[in-house]
Amino acid sequence: MPIRVLIAEDSPVVQVILRRMLATYPDIELVGMARTGKEALAMMSQARPDVVCTDFHMPEMNGLELTQEIMATMPRPILVLSASVQAEDTQNVFRVLNAGAVDVLPKPIDGGVNNWNDLQQELITKIRVLSGVAVFTHRRQLMGQSRSRPREIAPSALSSVSAIAPEVRQRHYELVAIGASTGGPQALQGILRQIPGNFPVPVVCVQHISRGFLTGLVNWLDAECAVSVRIAQVGMRAEPGVVYFPPEDQHLTFSRRGVFASAPLPPFSGHRPSVTVTFESVAAVYGRHCVGILLTGMGKDGAVGMQAIAQAGGVTIAQDEATSVVFGMPKEAIALGAAQYILPLGEIAPVLLKRLFTMPSLS
Repeated sequence: MPIRVLIAEDSPVVQVILRRMLATYPDIELVGMARTGKEALAMMSQARPDVVCTDFHMPEMNGLELTQEIMATMPRPILVLSASVQAEDTQNVFRVLNAGAVDVLPKPIDGGVNNWNDLQQELITKIRVLSGVAVFTHRRQLMGQSRSRPREIAPSALSSVSAIAPEVRQRHYELVAIGASTGGPQALQGILRQIPGNFPVPVVCVQHISRGFLTGLVNWLDAECAVSVRIAQVGMRAEPGVVYFPPEDQHLTFSRRGVFASAPLPPFSGHRPSVTVTFESVAAVYGRHCVGILLTGMGKDGAVGMQAIAQAGGVTIAQDEATSVVFGMPKEAIALGAAQYILPLGEIAPVLLKRLFTMPSLS
């Protein structure tokens, strides 16, 4: 059966473009085109979509409100379409992701754009992936309601740790490296929100995300978390308690411990930045003194890189199937025997803190 898609979009021009993009794929059926969020919500029960694509700015009910209503009453995988990558708009996009949407894509605003084929392929791929995603009911979050930021670890909480020699307590772990794709922004938020601002090592995250949304992701996570979140630059020193992302369309590597570099390589497994490229550099530079984590995502990127970390003596953790939006990348790492630990998302940060602050083993 074809994948049933409902679109909420108020621009007639974009509506036409989206219709054209979907029309040539027999495995995708457009079951509704709504002009407002309110209209889309009214269509849900009859259209029975497998995937919902929504704009943010719409009359009567915007994309955030629509997402909140859908996820509270009839959960479906939601793809956010954004016309702009300006700061305000990308912040709105990540508010929608936080409300339960799964992924984001630049809105095709001009039928004659040079990257028409690329954007069409990305749209079709995301719809196909999202159609197989299991989503869950989200409670509505009241307007203006915010979650408390995690506090720094108090000195008293570290007192029992101080008696343990640093080389045993941390095994001298010097870096945490994380890779993610579909569902990654939400998974990263779930982990990083639990990490205190005085975390003793740098964290490097490689997230597959559509062009133009990296800065918005970094700003959103920085506002949500106690740790600082930044985009790494070549030659920059990695600081403890800071989370770094590769620059857009660049592989992130290390020239030596604590110093970022960039590998002038083509896309790996279709991705640049690539999780595997970063993980392999981390393994080569940090050896047994690093922790590699592979989260939810489609495809194989990161699996071979995690294997390199494991072979170098580092600690490797894969997100489990039950909590992954797409169990692709972690599954590939597990199949290679590269994942020493397979954990639910909610247990990854506690294990990190236990590893880095209290004991040298997970047992």
